Amino acid sequence: MKKVKKLVALAVASIMVMGVLTGCGSSNESSDKGGENTTTETGDQDTAEKTIKVGVCLYKFDDTYISTVRQNLTKIQEENKGKVEFEFFDGKGDQSVQNDMIDTLLQKNYDLLMVNLVDIGAGQTVVDKIKTSGVPVVLFNREPSVDVIKSYEDAVFVGTNASEAGVMQGKILSDLWNANKDAIDKNKDGVMQYVMFQGEPDNPEAVARTKYSVETIEEASIKTEKLELQPCNWQQDLAQTTMEAWLANHGDKIEVVIANNDGMALGAVAALQNQGYNKGDESKFIPVVGVDAVDAAKDYIEKGYMTGSVLQDAEGMAKALYEIGMNLAQDKSAIDGTSYEFDDTGVSVRIPYQPYVK
Repeated sequence: MKKVKKLVALAVASIMVMGVLTGCGSSNESSDKGGENTTTETGDQDTAEKTIKVGVCLYKFDDTYISTVRQNLTKIQEENKGKVEFEFFDGKGDQSVQNDMIDTLLQKNYDLLMVNLVDIGAGQTVVDKIKTSGVPVVLFNREPSVDVIKSYEDAVFVGTNASEAGVMQGKILSDLWNANKDAIDKNKDGVMQYVMFQGEPDNPEAVARTKYSVETIEEASIKTEKLELQPCNWQQDLAQTTMEAWLANHGDKIEVVIANNDGMALGAVAALQNQGYNKGDESKFIPVVGVDAVDAAKDYIEKGYMTGSVLQDAEGMAKALYEIGMNLAQDKSAIDGTSYEFDDTGVSVRIPYQPYVK
């Protein structure tokens, strides 16, 4: 009887052990399947984070400021490998070239366009093209009208406040006049005689820089007299040729040179140096101010060949283009999760200027 009971007990124990093992096997199987599912989900998430392809249309590659923005975008791409891929296209200063370029890009698989317009008057045509494709766009640096930007819900503008640059130029020169009037006022008439290099004749940014630089000087109770004003289309070589002609016509009557950008300011300095000015001799120096604070201008300011500039932050511009553009490409609000804010237009983000002097 004991033997039978013992056999029964062993049988029951065996059944219990098998049940436990079967349960463990089911649990492990379920766990393994769960692991497989988890891995699959993670893989799907990794695959979902695709590289954002961006077509960047520049008004021309050889513009000093724009080339610096391009360099900074390239640096951002290198720092964010796998997240963004920029491809740059040269408008060559010709709106028809840029239009054809945009038509071609819209037939390809870009997630976002960034457009630095050649001709701001063509802004509506460009935005209408892009709107038809449904690709979001960041317009930058060269600003069309607010109505153009607002005509497409997936368009924003990133740029600066042009009047601010003019104000800062005027402040640099008025401070210099008040600190060193005897050296600047060559004819001792108490009037600042100046020449002005304007970017383009009808470009609102150029017009604003021109207007507010002089107004700021006059608001500091300094009388001014315009000797010459010439649009030189932001070009250094054209400004140099123009400055050479002005020096031949006016000579020492020119007391100050104001340029809408550093390219034209550097051209003016080259012409001055060819005539023996601005080489380090304080007795033969004509103050020159520009805008952008590009490396060449900074170098001249440090050496005393040029008085000052206004920093248009190319690195800050590139950073804003990247952060805002990535948001638009991912169907988010342009400024979501960034430190940027829209101005009162509700569609434009402004990068602040800073004065740059020695």
